[in-house]
Amino acid sequence: MPDPAFPPRTGVRVPVGVDTTRASIARVYDASLGGKDNFEIDRCVLTKLLEVAPGQGAVSRMNREWLHRVVRYLAGTVGIDQFLDIGAGLPTTTNTHEIAQQQNPEARVTYVDNDPVCDIHGRALLERNEYTRFVMADLTEPNTLLNHLEVTRNLDLTRPLALILCGILHHVDDALDPVGIMRHYIDALPPGSYVAITHFWDPADDSDAHDMAIELQRRFLDMGLGSGWYRTREQIAAAFGDLDLVEPGLVELDDWWPTGPRLRPRLTEERLMLGGLGYKSAPRHRLKVLRGHRR
Repeated sequence: MPDPAFPPRTGVRVPVGVDTTRASIARVYDASLGGKDNFEIDRCVLTKLLEVAPGQGAVSRMNREWLHRVVRYLAGTVGIDQFLDIGAGLPTTTNTHEIAQQQNPEARVTYVDNDPVCDIHGRALLERNEYTRFVMADLTEPNTLLNHLEVTRNLDLTRPLALILCGILHHVDDALDPVGIMRHYIDALPPGSYVAITHFWDPADDSDAHDMAIELQRRFLDMGLGSGWYRTREQIAAAFGDLDLVEPGLVELDDWWPTGPRLRPRLTEERLMLGGLGYKSAPRHRLKVLRGHRR
């Protein structure tokens, strides 16, 4: 069991790799999805989260389903044919390349993670897919990542692409300047590109939701992972810089182009994550919020 008296040193700063005595971001997420690529230490962390938020597994599924809707929109409706998925984690059912290649069989996808275990699993899954690569690199070093030979071999960074950071920026601490990191990525993207982000949310004006967010953050930080920050809407929106947000903007995950009507009231923990899709237009064509459109 994790010992709260000794906060762990994990997160994006120190990838866990094959160390089974420390919880891993990717493995805890895998456990929350009901996967099998996790260890007792990861399940212990998840148990601590479930004590506060019994529906946390549903949050992970919502995050995954949000990603599917965004990729389907980008590869299908918009026609984006290149995807850079940073903080990809362990492969699971229906990954980014599978959704994109359902729309366009030649869509190119490069996954990035800094955990060696994710790299091993990713390469094993993708070795027979000629349009997909898995690269071990650090999201906090954008210049190095974007110049990585395996990234530039698979993607043409002079053409529009989709940059995906799904459930990873909330593991980047303030000292590493997540907004500054995103500014580097956004500046490097060519016009016509998109940026998709989901992030833990602290709705400070809702006392019950705020209290749950603060307690979940404490458990993420002190009882297993050493990372997992719930930020305000304004802090999350800042990660998009001056990108135009595609409607409906930065919203709770199931409010972003849902596939059907809501069948039950939303659990408090299901509200504690926001997602948005930003579009980089040419400087003279700035709009605040875009409707669904084709390039």
